[in-house]
Amino acid sequence: MFGDKIFKYTTAFFAFFIVISFLMLIYELYKGSYLAISKFGLSFIKNTVWDPVNGVFGALPLIIGTIVVSLLSLLFSLPISIGVALVLVLYLPRKISRGLAVLIETMAGVPSVIYGLWGLYVLAPFLRENVYSVLQSMFGFIPLFSGPNYGIGFLTGSMVLALMITPIITAVTKDLLLAVPTSIKEAAVSLGPKKKELALIMIKYIKPGLFAASLLGLGRAIGETMAISMVIGNKFKLFPSSLFDTWYTLSAIIANEFLEATYDLYISSLVYIGLLLLAVTLAVIIIARIIIWRFSKVRGEI
Repeated sequence: MFGDKIFKYTTAFFAFFIVISFLMLIYELYKGSYLAISKFGLSFIKNTVWDPVNGVFGALPLIIGTIVVSLLSLLFSLPISIGVALVLVLYLPRKISRGLAVLIETMAGVPSVIYGLWGLYVLAPFLRENVYSVLQSMFGFIPLFSGPNYGIGFLTGSMVLALMITPIITAVTKDLLLAVPTSIKEAAVSLGPKKKELALIMIKYIKPGLFAASLLGLGRAIGETMAISMVIGNKFKLFPSSLFDTWYTLSAIIANEFLEATYDLYISSLVYIGLLLLAVTLAVIIIARIIIWRFSKVRGEI
């Protein structure tokens, strides 16, 4: 009995400690960004100028860049993740599937700087010489495919992010597929469909959970810093001039300029960006968790 009380109060203390630590994090970010908030207010979000020399700062190009790059990475990653999860669940023998699943989940723990180095020294040169140059030779008359071809840029950054979030979405999708009730799978098989039709039925059943898995991957993409800052080019602009152009994201500008900030308003503006980044990422993750919880509840009722 005494041991149970110790365990209860210990776990309650650590749970309370985590909540307090998170609230302190939000407070410190707000405190650090207060100077920028008091000077710019919400106009900071819609301002398109980033001029440290004259003390004028705005985050709209960074917000747009973060959203576009993250959504592109999700667009690249989602079909691959669904396909890999279906192969692991429906087509491969159980032992091989388990081994590959462990390998894929291990990829989620690889440091982001490794992905950044791979993107910078392998993917970017390959795309520059074999993909982007071909697209420019064929469609260079279209503004979307014109402009300098450096290899690095927001499209390359999206591909690197796609590789990083694929293990996360794949792992969640695989678990969702394995959680499909046996009664539904048996009913589908009794109708005589091939595995292709069975896969479509299972995907339709897990659609809410799949959406939540996508949001989890999107949350990871939005908050990614090191890898994207190494391959996106880091140029502040409202919109890129072509698919091969460089750009900037919220997290990348913090990593690149925080140590170079030489006065209080500059530092406060970067912390303000951190506060915006936390708010966006937190909102995405909360929405994803709510959807997963509701999906699990409905599945339990079935």
